[in-house]
Amino acid sequence: MNRRTQQVAATIRRAVQEVLSRGLSDPRVRGLITVTGITMSDDLRTATLDVSIYPPEHQELSMHGLKAAAAHIRHQAGELVDLKRMPTIQFRLDTSLKREAAVLEALAKVREEQASQAADAQPPEDES
Repeated sequence: MNRRTQQVAATIRRAVQEVLSRGLSDPRVRGLITVTGITMSDDLRTATLDVSIYPPEHQELSMHGLKAAAAHIRHQAGELVDLKRMPTIQFRLDTSLKREAAVLEALAKVREEQASQAADAQPPEDES
């Protein structure tokens, strides 16, 4: 990504996050929604926003709501930024945080197992 694309992407990301933090009237959009990344097309006409939604049980319904409200979000974000043409907004669920949490949980389990094996392998101390 060149410098101009990065600047536009950062500006759009901040604006969309601001719109989402204000809340939407769509009852499907619930939970904590965070814009975790953005990918711009080469011609700057399309912005694909990666979003994480917490709690996980709201993800599917909230994604439907976000996709339905994309034009409204685009309009609201367009009022916050100084761009000649606001790109079309698409949303994509970011599952990298879920994968990262699963990996960290697996590593913690391995450390716990190693610690218990090390404790079992040590000979008992003589109390005399």
